Amino acid sequence: MIYIAIIIGCIIGALIGMNAPVISYTYSSYLSIAIIAALDTVFGGISSVIKKNFDLKIFLSGFFGNAILSMALTYLGEKLNVDIYLAAIFVFVWRMFNNLGIIRRYYIEKWTNKVQTKLKENK
Repeated sequence: MIYIAIIIGCIIGALIGMNAPVISYTYSSYLSIAIIAALDTVFGGISSVIKKNFDLKIFLSGFFGNAILSMALTYLGEKLNVDIYLAAIFVFVWRMFNNLGIIRRYYIEKWTNKVQTKLKENK
């Protein structure tokens, strides 16, 4: 069932991507930093679900707040002719890797415990 949903999602994404207008170079830095901020929030949400302290209000405020703040930093950097958005990219990517490490450790530990349980059952 999930494979069907993934295939349908890929087809819809491809169709939308082919028919979507191309984003101009002027706005590409805004979009890229907003996507990185949103991905940081998504990985943080997954990490907080694993830690069992997920709060939807915090997730939504972080999702939109991080995206807006990062776009504002990009705008300010363009006006000052300084690449301030690089600082935001550094922080968001560092947090993404940190959260990804938490997620990875959780699933490796879960898999290891499952394998050990099966080995003990077979003995």
